[in-house]
Amino acid sequence: MIGGVIVGLLLSSAGGADLRPDADGTVTERAVWFFDLFGSTVFIGALKMIVAPLIFFSILHGITSLPTSGELWSIGGKTLAYYFTTTSVAVVIGLVLVLTIQPGMRGDRDAIRAKKEQNLAEFGKKTDRIESARDASAWETVKQNLERTIRNPFRALAEANSLAIIFFALLLGIALVAIGDKGRPVIPVLDGANAAIMKVTSWIMVGAPFFIFCLVASLIAQEGSRIFALLGWYVITVIAGIALHVLFLLAVCKFVGKRSPIEFLKGIRRPWMIAFSTRSSAATLPVTMDAVDKELKVPRKIGDFVLPLGATINMDGTALYEGVAIIFLLQLFGGLPGAPADLTFVMTLVIFLTAVLASIGAAAVPDAGLITMVLVANAIGLDPEYIPVVFGVDAFLDMFRTSTNVMGDAVGCVVVSRLEGAESGSG
Repeated sequence: MIGGVIVGLLLSSAGGADLRPDADGTVTERAVWFFDLFGSTVFIGALKMIVAPLIFFSILHGITSLPTSGELWSIGGKTLAYYFTTTSVAVVIGLVLVLTIQPGMRGDRDAIRAKKEQNLAEFGKKTDRIESARDASAWETVKQNLERTIRNPFRALAEANSLAIIFFALLLGIALVAIGDKGRPVIPVLDGANAAIMKVTSWIMVGAPFFIFCLVASLIAQEGSRIFALLGWYVITVIAGIALHVLFLLAVCKFVGKRSPIEFLKGIRRPWMIAFSTRSSAATLPVTMDAVDKELKVPRKIGDFVLPLGATINMDGTALYEGVAIIFLLQLFGGLPGAPADLTFVMTLVIFLTAVLASIGAAAVPDAGLITMVLVANAIGLDPEYIPVVFGVDAFLDMFRTSTNVMGDAVGCVVVSRLEGAESGSG
């Protein structure tokens, strides 16, 4: 990321304001074309390729991992209730902050919009669609979203229709659990497919540092240093939201889990720092399980269920980040081709629901938030072409949101352990 900034600034100063990713001629212009090829074309194309099957199989894997009887069913119900609640709170915090601070309305917004508009001539065909939807009523919007959600699941996968994919995956997963023994032979197949998709995702993410270098270099070369003032407000908004959510999680640990926040933070210091540096909930999982067992003294049967499930479906930091990022992009580029002009209440509600549900399938690997962000953008009609603007600071913010995800999982263990102990009378 730092290398991309340096190279981008050098290219910007050498090439002036007329750099285009499709330009040819000078060495500087060809360098920008090269960076855009690997950044936007290859990397974003790979994200689009993997996003639909990743979410589908990950959600199915999480649902079919639920227990079917007795004590573990009780643990599963409390775990899901906790995860859904904290993720919803995280998204609400992010939406309130981004709508209050309005980072996309600050900095050199007009110049950046004008620059981007020059590069979007090929998207002019979408203008009519945007204009026709500008005056649509809230009820018409709800009906259109329902039509896009309840539809052929294969078509939804082909079109990467986020709401439809999530809806059908949840429905199919619950049905497989409900039919009991008849559904069990299918579950190993789904687990294998999920593992394979996760492996493909890890292969893509191996090249993420190089691709992000290319994205940052191309972005800075075309936009110049003025992009930093705008992204600075964006970074402040995301980190402020995560800080507020961490305080919320500590309050839950204190008042629901009956555990001292200081004691809790000491117990998870190792997995928290490993998550911050590796940016992977999956890589941190063994350390998290060990810390929850030995430091926080959570019963092993609870930790062994809550933590692996949380690494799949509990992504508080990611959900918060996605809501902030999408509204930031709408504030910055709203009204340009492929970007809705107005942020309505219904659209905000769709962002909330999609960010919460999409975080369920976020892969527990670095930069996975980039993948699910495409889903949230698709849900409100925002062209993924605009997403690279935030990629320049994504790796930095990923450290904060991943460590928050791991912290949320550990708090979940404390809460579920307390609730189970309170009901059983064991303390």
